[in-house]
Amino acid sequence: MGEWNIQDMPLPALFEQGRKIHALTSESSINKDTVRKGCEILSVCEEMIGKLGLFSLNETKEDISTANLKYILVPYYLAELTEKIAEDDRIGVLKASQAKLKEFISFCETMELVPEDEIEPSTQGGASSFVDRRAKKIARFKRQRAAESKLLELKEQKERRGRSTKAAALSSPVETGEDDVSDDDGEEEREAWLTTISLALCKAFDLLEMLKKEEEMLSAVREKQLQDGEKEFSQLILGERTQKAESWHRDAAARARYTKPAAPITCATFAQDVIEGRAKVSQAHEHKHQPLLFGPASLVGQNPTTERERIAAQVFQPHYRLPTMSIEEAGLTEMNMMNKWQERNVKLMEEANSSWYKDGPKSRPGEDEEEDDDDAAQDKARAWDDWKDDNPRGAGNKKLTPCG
Repeated sequence: MGEWNIQDMPLPALFEQGRKIHALTSESSINKDTVRKGCEILSVCEEMIGKLGLFSLNETKEDISTANLKYILVPYYLAELTEKIAEDDRIGVLKASQAKLKEFISFCETMELVPEDEIEPSTQGGASSFVDRRAKKIARFKRQRAAESKLLELKEQKERRGRSTKAAALSSPVETGEDDVSDDDGEEEREAWLTTISLALCKAFDLLEMLKKEEEMLSAVREKQLQDGEKEFSQLILGERTQKAESWHRDAAARARYTKPAAPITCATFAQDVIEGRAKVSQAHEHKHQPLLFGPASLVGQNPTTERERIAAQVFQPHYRLPTMSIEEAGLTEMNMMNKWQERNVKLMEEANSSWYKDGPKSRPGEDEEEDDDDAAQDKARAWDDWKDDNPRGAGNKKLTPCG
């Protein structure tokens, strides 16, 4: 394997290189340096996928393009390579591999790629739980065999199509219908990747159960050795932990820049360039949208120094205002404005629910006079009601009646 710089490789090349190393480890024995190199390649590949934002939790498998389906397998390949790393701390290796497997299964569950019988937990206990686990393993084994047969069938079908296409090209060089062939190839490629992910899920569930059992066994052995009173073993464990703690604190400053989340790429055009290998991720901060300049060709790209050159550079300018930022930058600006607006609303709600707002209204200087006016109006209304009771309507007009 030649020497190459991982950071300068495009995403498809990184994935293919990591996939080749994973295939080598599954087929034959391989040295530990190659395994570590594969883990490094897949880690960089995973980091680049996060920067490019190829997947979203709001999407399903139908929303993912065929070219990006294969990158779902990166955590699974990384988990299998991590499990093959030879280290003294075997339990730490097992935990790291289990974490990647759980990440892969969880993401596939979000993308609606996990079968229903694997998602639903067992609600029964005792002897029936063993029966459920056995039935689940049998169903998983059948899915694995079906996926392997499907991949073999797709591979043979692709080879047959390639041979027939080659023969047709030799017999008649000018042929139509190439679009149909490319569409069939695209559908077969998508079906092949979905079948590969299904096969990887079956293997991931089995591997996760095996790693959990191995971790339990190693933990039980370690606890047994500690309980037997082997002082030398305990001192060795304490010495290893002390050395690891010291090295961790020593290298904390150096590791800090690697543990921070990678800054996302905010330009869709630049992200596509990175995927196709025309640009590098490290060039993201240098990518800016320059405003278009219309005018004579002799002044384009130059800084006008005189008033004449400035006026000449403004010739043939469009009648509308040119954009000063990209759509992604405008979205980030609006998102920041929305965050500030939400923070202000939270502060207003806290002030509204504070103690001074819940207290009763305090008396003001003019409130006593208003209360006196209300009492006077109430007394006047009562006197008027009493007078109307003593003087009913029409009592003073008796002389106007015929018998009055």
